[in-house]
Amino acid sequence: MKNEYDVIVVGAGPAGSMAARFAAEQEVSVLMLEKDRDVGYPVRCGEAVSKKGLEEFISPDEKWIAAKISKFSFTAPDKTEVIIEFGEAGYVLERRIFDYALARTASDAGAEILTRAYVNGLLIENDSVCGVKYEYRGEQKEIKSKIVIAADGVESRIGRWAGLETFVDFRDMESAVQITAANINVDQQTLYFYFGKDVAPHGYFWIFPKGNNTANIGLGVSGIVGKKKSALSYLNDFMETHYPGAPVLTSIAGGVPCCPTLNKISAPGIMLVGDAARQVNPLSGGGISSGMIGGSIAGKIAGEAIKQKQLELVLTYDKAWHNRQGYKHEIYNRIKNGIYNFSDEKLNNIALTFSGVSLNKRTLGRLFRIALLNQPSLLIDVAKVFI
Repeated sequence: MKNEYDVIVVGAGPAGSMAARFAAEQEVSVLMLEKDRDVGYPVRCGEAVSKKGLEEFISPDEKWIAAKISKFSFTAPDKTEVIIEFGEAGYVLERRIFDYALARTASDAGAEILTRAYVNGLLIENDSVCGVKYEYRGEQKEIKSKIVIAADGVESRIGRWAGLETFVDFRDMESAVQITAANINVDQQTLYFYFGKDVAPHGYFWIFPKGNNTANIGLGVSGIVGKKKSALSYLNDFMETHYPGAPVLTSIAGGVPCCPTLNKISAPGIMLVGDAARQVNPLSGGGISSGMIGGSIAGKIAGEAIKQKQLELVLTYDKAWHNRQGYKHEIYNRIKNGIYNFSDEKLNNIALTFSGVSLNKRTLGRLFRIALLNQPSLLIDVAKVFI
């Protein structure tokens, strides 16, 4: 390893790997540091991603595709089910293999990768970030860089160390829990969503198939709900009712920031990407595609800033992200706030109305228009992102 790099990326998830790749493709020196032993582990994700969002950055590979998705199923509190067919709309991934493949694209572009490197501080000179402190094999080390890209997840400390405001109100932090279970007999081409106060108040419950009768099963509920009854309790109740005795292969829990992007995601010498920047889609809680977008933008800007010897270009990242994706997340957040407080009766009526729409005319945009029929301002928002 060298004593100094042009760019240091902290975290080797999808956002970090894309940041490392897009910077390295501009022939600047890049080091990506990952605190865990293996890239892609542990998996803390529902693992569903849209086909369009994925294929912008990597060609699909059967090795890391667990299921190909062509349908969504929505089940209301009264058990009314409505299905939307899309064609091949997306995938459920094997994140351990997928993340590894993304990291390989960064490596192929020229980035160096070091695992078991735990970043525990920043180097700052003249109010600008200029490197990191980290522990590796029991030794404390320092390494300098011109730019640091923080992709260290929802619990990110790097932004805070750099003086950025990373606080998220607990009401916008979804409490999420998920298991991967066997003996789950569901259609392998369908993502299942359940709504209502008994399954996932102020959120939704999901079943995402993963092949061979296995599935990711979980839910996310708002911080307000989580203080009264844990997400794990809702999950246990659902499993006891629908899949008693199903073998549990893995279990995970954590917070998902379902809010717009942080007000500032850059400062001199540093950019935040992915969950660290709160680039998760506030409506769905999905962060794979948006994290890759954020990482690619940050990587491009980092490379340009170094090649042009204009490090101040880092500060253009906020606007570049907002113009590409951030403004959509603000809209998704307004839609989320408009629907997550619906009563069970309202959800039942929406499902009943939508079930009367012919199958070939069912779209997500139409579903949201029906749901928000009496909220004109939100109908405009729906039109902006779905039409």
